[in-house]
Amino acid sequence: MSATDTEAEPRQESAPRRRGDRIFSGTAKGAGLVILAALAGVFVFLAIEGIPGLTQPASNYAPHNSFLTYVGPLIFGTILAALLALLLAVPFAFGIALFISHYAPRRLAVPVAYVIDLLAAVPSVVFGLWGARVLAPYLVPAQEWLATHLSWVPFFAGPASVTGKTVFTAGIVLAIMILPIITAISREIFAQAPRLDEEAALALGATRWEMIRLSVFPYARSGMVSAVMLGLGRALGETMAVAMVLSASPVVTLNLISNTNPATIASNIASSFAEATPAKLHVLIATGLVLFAFTFAVNFAARWVVGRSERRMAR
Repeated sequence: MSATDTEAEPRQESAPRRRGDRIFSGTAKGAGLVILAALAGVFVFLAIEGIPGLTQPASNYAPHNSFLTYVGPLIFGTILAALLALLLAVPFAFGIALFISHYAPRRLAVPVAYVIDLLAAVPSVVFGLWGARVLAPYLVPAQEWLATHLSWVPFFAGPASVTGKTVFTAGIVLAIMILPIITAISREIFAQAPRLDEEAALALGATRWEMIRLSVFPYARSGMVSAVMLGLGRALGETMAVAMVLSASPVVTLNLISNTNPATIASNIASSFAEATPAKLHVLIATGLVLFAFTFAVNFAARWVVGRSERRMAR
């Protein structure tokens, strides 16, 4: 090989990174580390302050006599309210997202998306006041009808609450609160579906719904799961709205419309914190630690499902 050929070969050395790239990379890494440090700090605080709450005298767990029997109904109420909210919100969120991304004309889709996004800016206290003062009394006739005609279903066994402050009402309020999150993420995912796949499905004679079912949903499946899990995380941790809407007690029941309603962990902390003794405060923080661990487990499971779906699509 001659010297000329050697000089003609392109250099394999990587180009030096620009200062802006280095600054952006460092900023992004720093932001990620700050988030991890904040999560670690929250966990450490909850662990230090909450572990003593596991072994307090029985009087601090009233009307129960141990931490497990105290936190069990709270976990049940948290899961019940969150699942009810998801059951109500997810179909509407996916439908609104599809309407905005694939059905509505642009002059209508933009304002509808803007209004839905505005719901995320409404404070929880406003939702709680509206749910307790307006929605709860309005739902009393509907809950009485459910107790009269569907009392054979455990969820509507009744007797119906005269105030309307039930798990049913709390689930509707939570559904409205998580609707913007699920809708916004789903809308962006649906809009990013490969245009060529959609046009190919339509060219082969598929209807618009068949095109969405065969081209959009498979592409957006992982994003849809992520949107639902983010909404679930919001529903699990919501405090003030549930505390203001729900007339709760430490029980385990599937009845959604009666005066006896299971409390959630977050609402129980909010309603009991002000009058708590130091020992009771440790118990409440321990329940917060349980909620933190449960939410982390739900998000971890969601990431596993999303990763598995992405690996299947890659094949």
